[in-house]
Amino acid sequence: MTTTYAAYENEFKGKRALITGGTKGMGYAIVKRLAGAGATVLTTARTIPADYDIPGVHFSQADITKPEGTALLVDAVQEKLGGIDILINTVGGSSTPPGGALALTEDDWLTAFNLNLFGSVRLDRNLLPMMVAQGKGVIIHVSSIQRKMPLYETTLAYAAAKAALTNYSKGLSKEFSPQGIRVNTIAPGFIQTEAADRMIDRIATVAGSREAALQELMNSLGGIPIGRPGLPEEVAELAAFLVSDRAASITGSEYVIDGGTVPTV
Repeated sequence: MTTTYAAYENEFKGKRALITGGTKGMGYAIVKRLAGAGATVLTTARTIPADYDIPGVHFSQADITKPEGTALLVDAVQEKLGGIDILINTVGGSSTPPGGALALTEDDWLTAFNLNLFGSVRLDRNLLPMMVAQGKGVIIHVSSIQRKMPLYETTLAYAAAKAALTNYSKGLSKEFSPQGIRVNTIAPGFIQTEAADRMIDRIATVAGSREAALQELMNSLGGIPIGRPGLPEEVAELAAFLVSDRAASITGSEYVIDGGTVPTV
């Protein structure tokens, strides 16, 4: 299933954007959306792809879960963009073992928080001074609906880190919005990225078909009222709105994009 949106041609012309994790999934879709509307985009990957198909995008090979990776990326922002107007941090994920809270080691917790919280904190701390100096900027942190409905069996550390990210983002917005810098979070539910497709394929070997595997995954979240996962392009369109001048009075907010998965207000 593919969705096509209006490109809002030149909406971001003259804007300089750093989008982490921009070679796959939601990050790739956001890079494509902003670059297609005129932004000068720098993105990151641990390994730079040989067949990237979005023209004009700058790359920095960096691991933002480590301080030295952040330092490399800050240098790249200065060198390749000459400053920054938009920061969107999409990097995140979970690699902890199943088995509940007692199955998680000290290293599991540290890894989850480095990937899902501290990477954003480091980048913000290094790039916010540039935004403050120019009196404007927009930051988007990609959180997760699991901050509200943690899956304790498999992703408890991830959910806790995302809850901290949302809380941190709110505090950041209170401090820096008076200086012209808007900070918001996006909380996706089940988004059908390449990683999700690989998971569906693995489950399908047991469930019998991709359709059964997809339904099993949706059921594990309590169901998705619209009947399907979200698409990376839909997250990208939300991100594009939030960093645009059309959202000039929106800050300190979290936008859930989950097809109605979260059952509470």
